[in-house]
Amino acid sequence: MSKKEKTAENNLENVEHALGRTERFIEDNQKNITIIVLALIILVGGYWAFKKLYMEPQLTEAQRQVFFAQNYFNNDDFQTALDGDGINPGFLEIIDNYGRTSVGKLSRYYVGISYLHLGEYDEAIQYLKRFRTKNTELAVVANGAIGDAYLESGNNAEALKWYAKAAAVDNEITAPFYLLKKGVVLEAQGDNTKALEAYITIRDKYKNSAEARQIEKYIIRASMK
Repeated sequence: MSKKEKTAENNLENVEHALGRTERFIEDNQKNITIIVLALIILVGGYWAFKKLYMEPQLTEAQRQVFFAQNYFNNDDFQTALDGDGINPGFLEIIDNYGRTSVGKLSRYYVGISYLHLGEYDEAIQYLKRFRTKNTELAVVANGAIGDAYLESGNNAEALKWYAKAAAVDNEITAPFYLLKKGVVLEAQGDNTKALEAYITIRDKYKNSAEARQIEKYIIRASMK
């Protein structure tokens, strides 16, 4: 027998031994393997059933019901948007009933902004902090609204923190808007150096923004103090 043939025969024997060990393992653990496979089937099937038979109908119903609350919100009737009109639910009820859906999650934003307009700042902060979204612009507005709520409740330090967070996202519309808010609060606290930094950032980085068109008067005022 040649060396090549002997090597091939040895390799074949090794494969046969490995297969034999695998077969013995399967035979010895047949019950446990069956349980694991069944558990995986149940898990995957259960998730599919949960999504198709529960979550999708929930989302459809939430989308149908939220229309009325959004309409009240758009017309600045924030209390009715929160509580409903006696026939149609408000955002609070939608969160209770459909909180796992995307509509229920978005409703936290509407609730937070509604409470902000109604002067109930602690509730606004609570709901806006629980709001999560992949939409960057909406997340920025929510963070800025938290800053507004803290400012209105007299907590300037937290307001500055959330304005800075909102302004950190490089957006031609939102960044200069929250930089200006940040600068005004800093200036009111007597921190004119940091206020000036915010104003100059608007002038130099966001020169095409609405805030940049009026920023020179803020720069002059902060420079003179």
